[in-house]
Amino acid sequence: MDRFRHLTGRLGAGLSALPAVSVLATLALALAAGEPRAQDLAQATADTSAAEAGSGREQESGNPQALPLEVIQVTARRRAASVFDTAQPVTVVSDELLRASQPKVIADALRGQAGVFVQQTTPGQGNAIVRGLKGSEVLHLVDGVRLNNALFRNAPNQYLALIDPLLVSSTEVVRGSASTLYGADAMGGVVHFLTARPDYDAGLRGGVDLIAGSVDDMLTVSGFASGGDADSAWRVRLSSQDVGDRRTGSGTVSPSGYEARSGAVSWRQRLGGASELQLDLQHLEQPSTPRVDELVPGFGQTQPASSEFFFEPNRRSFAHLRLTGTGDGTLYSAYELHLSAQRITDDRRSRDFAEDVRTVEQNRSDLYGLSGQFERPLGVLTDLIYGFEFYDDRVSSARQLEELDSGERRSTTARFPDGSRLRNSALYVHLESAVSERFYLEAGLRYSRFAIDLAAADRPFGAELDLDEFTASMAARWALTDRINLVANLGEGFRVPNIFDLGTLGPRPGNRFNVANPGLGPERVLSLDLGIKWRSPRWRGELVAFELDYEDQITSVFTGEVTPGGRQVVRSDNVGRVRLRGLELALAYQFAPQFSGSLTLNSIRGVEEGGDGVDRPADRIPPFNGEASLSWQPSEPWRLSLLGRFARRQDRLSDRDRSDPRINPDGTPGWGVFDLRAGWRPADDWSVDLTLHNLADRSYREHGSGIDAPGRGAILALRKTFN
Repeated sequence: MDRFRHLTGRLGAGLSALPAVSVLATLALALAAGEPRAQDLAQATADTSAAEAGSGREQESGNPQALPLEVIQVTARRRAASVFDTAQPVTVVSDELLRASQPKVIADALRGQAGVFVQQTTPGQGNAIVRGLKGSEVLHLVDGVRLNNALFRNAPNQYLALIDPLLVSSTEVVRGSASTLYGADAMGGVVHFLTARPDYDAGLRGGVDLIAGSVDDMLTVSGFASGGDADSAWRVRLSSQDVGDRRTGSGTVSPSGYEARSGAVSWRQRLGGASELQLDLQHLEQPSTPRVDELVPGFGQTQPASSEFFFEPNRRSFAHLRLTGTGDGTLYSAYELHLSAQRITDDRRSRDFAEDVRTVEQNRSDLYGLSGQFERPLGVLTDLIYGFEFYDDRVSSARQLEELDSGERRSTTARFPDGSRLRNSALYVHLESAVSERFYLEAGLRYSRFAIDLAAADRPFGAELDLDEFTASMAARWALTDRINLVANLGEGFRVPNIFDLGTLGPRPGNRFNVANPGLGPERVLSLDLGIKWRSPRWRGELVAFELDYEDQITSVFTGEVTPGGRQVVRSDNVGRVRLRGLELALAYQFAPQFSGSLTLNSIRGVEEGGDGVDRPADRIPPFNGEASLSWQPSEPWRLSLLGRFARRQDRLSDRDRSDPRINPDGTPGWGVFDLRAGWRPADDWSVDLTLHNLADRSYREHGSGIDAPGRGAILALRKTFN
C-alpha cells in the first residue's frame, strides 16, 4: 500500500508539471503554423491494415515527398498502434533504416537513436543502454518472446549478437519502465526485435545479400527463398559472416575478428476464419569470438588481464509457435498464444596472463515459455488487454582446468551452479479508456511469482527463493490539438536476481573475481516521464523529460580479498540507490520535396546515493550525445545522406568506472564523426547501398566500450531478389 501511495503521489507531482510542458506545446504549434491540419491527411491512412501495422514499417501519406504521417509500433501496448497516439515514448528503427545502416550486429542499428546509447566491449557483440540501464536491467524480446535468460548480466553482455540482423524487419524501443505489460527486467525499457514474416500470395521468390566492409575485411553472404499461396507461406534464410581484425583511427587491434553462421525457417498457415498459425526456427553461432578488453592492455594496465579469452562458441537456437485470431467478443475479440523454446550456449576458453593453466567452460540456458494475450472492448471508449506468462529456465554449467604442458584436464567449480532453475509465472491486465474526445488514460496491474532453485552442485551451499511482485502503471495522453499530444507515464519496474546474480563464481572484467551471494533480493525502479509529441506533413518529433528512482540495485562490491592470481574479489549485493534524470529529443523535418533532415539528442545524469550521505556519479552513464542527418533524394532511385554523430566528454565517473580498464580514469574524451550514405534502388528487385564512415579517420571510443571505434572505411551492400 505504501508503494501504491508513493506511485499515485508521483503521478500527481508529474501531472502538476504539465503546464510547463504546455509551453513546449505552444512552441511546437508555432513551428507547425501554416501546415495543413493533420486530420485532413489522417483519412489517407485510416485504412491501414492490421497486417501492415504489425510489420512495424512506416506507412506513407498520400504525398510521396512528405514525411510518413504514421509510424506504427506493436510493443508499447502489445498490439499495433500509432507512435503518435501512444502515451509511451517509442523509438522505431524501420526496415529501410536497417538496410541503410548495414549493422554487423543488431545493436549497431540502435546507434544515434532517441533514448539509446550503444556500448561495445568487443567486436561481434553490442549492448543497448536505455535511459542509463543496460544488460538484464532492460528487457529484450524477439517477436514477443523473452531473449533475457537466467544468465544475463546486469551489465553489458554478448547475447544481442546472437540475432541475425538480416532476419529483423524492424526494431522498437519502449523507453521507460514497462514491467506491468512485460514483467521482470523491463526497468529501463524494452528492446523488441521483429523478424520478417513470409507473405501470402507471393509465389516463389529468392534473393541474395552481399555486404563487404573495408575497415575489418568483412564479408557477409546471405540468401533466402520464399513462397506463398492464399493459405500458406514460408521463408528460409542462410547467412555467413566473416570479420577480420578492426582497424581504428590509431591502428589495428588484434585479435578482434570473428565469424558468425546463421539459419532461419518461418512458416505461416491460415486455419480458417481469422486464425493463423506461425512457426519460426532460428539458429546463430559465433564459433570463436575474442574478448578484446581481456586480451589488450586497458587503462591503468601494463599487461592484459588474460593471455586467452574467447567465447567458444556462443550460440542461440530458438523455436517459436504462435497462434493468433479473433473471437466473438464475449471473452475476447482478438487473441494470441505463444509457445517457445530457446537454448543459449555460452562456452568459453580463458587463461590468466602468463599462467600455464587454461580454463574451459560449458554454460547453457534452456528457456521454455508459454504466454497468451487477449483483447476485448468494454463499451465504445474502453479496451481491455489481459494475459498470462509462464517461463521455465534451466541452467547447466561445467568447468575444467587444462594443463598446457600435459593437456591433462580436471574438473573444478563451475561458473554457475549446475542444475539451477528459475521459473516465472504472471497474470496482467491493462485498460485503455477515452475519458473525453481529447483525453485518454491507461492503467495496468501485474502479479508475478518467481521460484528460484540455486542448486548446491559443486558448491558448499544451495538456496531456494520464492518471490512475489505486484507492479502498476498509469499513463495519460492529452490531444492538445490534432497535431500535438502531451503525454505522461508513471510505472514500476523490477528485476529479480537471476542465476548470474546469485551464483556466479569466476573472473570478471576489470581484474575482478566474483563470488556468489544467495541472499539477494529484487531490484525496483519507479519511472516517470513527461513529454510532447507533434506531427504535420513536414514536422515530426517528440521531446521527453524522465526520471528513474532505482532502489535496491544489485551491484558488485569489493570484499577486500585478492585471489592468488591478483584479481580483486567482488560479490553482488542490494546496496545501490540511483536517481537518473534526462531529456530525449527526436526531430524529423521535410525542408523541400527532395531534402529532409533529422536530429536526436540524449542527455542523462545519474547520481548514486551513498550510505555515508554523500552522492556520487552512477556507473557507466552515457555522455550527452546525438545524431544529425541531412538527406537528398534528387530522383526516385537515388538517395544521399550525410550523418554526424557526436558525444561530449564524460568525466562524471563512479569509483567502479575509474577502476574499469575499458574507461579512461580521467574521463572519456568527446568526439564527433561524419558518415556518408548513398543508396540506389532502380527497381524493386535490387538495390545498392554504400556507406563511407568516419570520414576524418578519427580515433575515438564510445564511453564504456572495450575497443576504439572503427576508423575510416567503406561498407558496400548489394541486394538482389528473383521472382
